Amino acid sequence: MRAIFITLLLLMSSTAYADDRADLTALLAEFLDGATRNDPAVHDKYWAEELIYTSSAGRRFGKAELMQGVNSRGELPAAEINMRYSSEDLQILQYGDTAVVAFTLVGTSAQETLRFLNSGTFVKRNGKWQAVNWQATRKLD
Repeated sequence: MRAIFITLLLLMSSTAYADDRADLTALLAEFLDGATRNDPAVHDKYWAEELIYTSSAGRRFGKAELMQGVNSRGELPAAEINMRYSSEDLQILQYGDTAVVAFTLVGTSAQETLRFLNSGTFVKRNGKWQAVNWQATRKLD
């Protein structure tokens, strides 16, 4: 009987994690769409208050500075969007209410396609995932 109970707990636990991977995948897709439009509300939802962000240019800053840049430009009208963002090679490792999300960020414009290796650490609080740490590195071709 005890073995059956433990097996059921493990199955329920792995099912919850599978759902969280789906949630994290959907959150990333929502974020990349919002980043394409420079949507401040999407950025605010995605980044935790204590965010540590290391840019591909080698700068480290937090959410306040990141949001200052997003808000200063504001959401872009469709006609002004020249770079669209998507992801490739998504990997998600989950450890309870913490997850590591790694992917290749693809920025596509009429002139070029850029690729960056991005990884983030997410924490789930009150049923909501947010990135607390982020690293972006330009991918060598």
